[in-house]
This record gives sequence, structure tokens and C-alpha cells, in this order.
Amino acid sequence: MIKTFIADDHAIVRRGLRQIVDETPEIMVAGEAGTGQEALNQVLNNYYDVVLLDISMPDINGLDILKELKRQRPEIRVLILSIHPEEQFAIRALKAGAAGYLTKDSAPDELVGAIKKVAEGGRYISASLGEKLAAQLTDNPDKEPHETLTDREYQIMQMIGRGMSVQDIAGELFLSTSTIYTYRARVLRKLQIKSYAALIRYAADNNLLD
Repeated sequence: MIKTFIADDHAIVRRGLRQIVDETPEIMVAGEAGTGQEALNQVLNNYYDVVLLDISMPDINGLDILKELKRQRPEIRVLILSIHPEEQFAIRALKAGAAGYLTKDSAPDELVGAIKKVAEGGRYISASLGEKLAAQLTDNPDKEPHETLTDREYQIMQMIGRGMSVQDIAGELFLSTSTIYTYRARVLRKLQIKSYAALIRYAADNNLLD
């Protein structure tokens, strides 16, 4: 029996995932959480074969949860299940230690197949994501500027792109405003952009927003 844990901040999504899993005899939902901190506490103190983790958690970013889980329990198998399209987070998640990445519009049988493959020690990626990974391995000189951002820089770029102020970003991430200004400057420099408006336009044009 494959014991799974669901971490998603939407109760209706957790219920839907539980229903899909419960219809598969060899898989069971053994726990769930609606916040990042709750997910960390439960997963680190219990045993699960596969953790289904959303990236957009309300208190801790999903990538940060993933990194902390892998730091403390490297053997944990984490399958990212997110509303974000692959081009936004998939490669970053895999580099951070995820065993697979699925978007929430995937078919139920694809989810079940992914859980089984990850539980067996494999990795699950779609064909389109496989092509993106292959392209990265060739050190493509046409790499997009946003692909050079660190995970934190990328996160802050998205928040700026959604129109959040430096103060709001600092409050949500529990960082000082000076730290956010520093990250913002790095983002603008790496993207070769000089203004907030241009950054918002860049994020929208490259489909990098939620």
C-alpha cells in the first residue's frame, strides 16, 4: 500500500485528490495539511511513501518546503502538483529535489501513474518537460533571462509582477524591506530591465504570472 500525504491550501482540492486516490486500491491518503508549516511538521514526524505538494501554500512557498524536506529527510519522495504551468516552476522543482511535477489539469489516471512511479523510486515528467530538460543540458545559448534567476529572485519577480509593493512582499516573506530591495535590484539587473512597469510587462509577456 502506497501511503500518500496531500499538502494543498484548498480543502476542495484536497478532497478531490483524496477521492482520486481512494478509488485506487493500492494507494491511500494517510495525511493532509492546508499550510506549509503543518505539512513540514507532519511529514517530518511521520512516514509517507509519496508527498503531493502544492507550490502556492499560504505561509511557506512550496519550493522552500521541498528544500527543507529534502534537507532533513533526503529519502522523501515529493511529487509537485501545481496550478502553475511547467515553464514556471517544473525545472526549478526538479533541481530542488522533487521526484516529479504535474499540473492540476492533468487527468486522474496520469496522477495515479505518477504516484506509483515516484513511489517505486522513479521520476515522473511529461514529454514536454523532458524536452525542456534536454534543451537545458545542451547549455542552450538562447536561455531566457528569467531562467538565470535564483528561486528566491524568481519568487520576488512574480510577486512584483502581480503588483505587490516592496513592503507587502517583505511582510509576506518575513524579510526586511532592504533585503527585498536588494533582490529587486538583482532581478532588474539580470533581466536587463530598468523599471517596475517593464518588469510587470516582461512577466506577463513570458507567461510567468499565476
